[in-house]
Amino acid sequence: MLIWTARVSKKTKAVVAVILAGILAAAVLLLAGRSGPGQDAAAWQLTGNADRIAYLESMGWQVEEEPVETLQFLLPEKLEEPYLTYNELQDSQGFDLSACCGKQVARYTYTVTNYPGRPEGVQANLYVCEGQPVAGDILCAGADGFQDTLVYPEKD
Repeated sequence: MLIWTARVSKKTKAVVAVILAGILAAAVLLLAGRSGPGQDAAAWQLTGNADRIAYLESMGWQVEEEPVETLQFLLPEKLEEPYLTYNELQDSQGFDLSACCGKQVARYTYTVTNYPGRPEGVQANLYVCEGQPVAGDILCAGADGFQDTLVYPEKD
């Protein structure tokens, strides 16, 4: 039997411990930074208007008390356009519409009152299936409009 031994100074042990702690901290920060609205969606049960507003507020959005539009629809058994393209946007924030294929989905559209630099004309769409948030976006129509994830924009 062959036994190897190594002598490591306390200074070297401390340096290795600091490096490993730094790697661990960086991994935790990277993984925490990747979570979007969809990552925590399973923890929410959106049974009423107050729950939906609380969900949007948990992401930093302030919306008017009542939705401007409520729409019920049946998601197709298989996602095709335009759902495939929309699902790419949802995937970027941790949602996946394919889990709701063939099911009833409700879309609630709220007027956003705190979009940075846009005091009006911005809406939040929240899609709910079986009481769970399954998709969502922030929308501004018009010539200089946009459609983005539910992640609140960072200040420059």
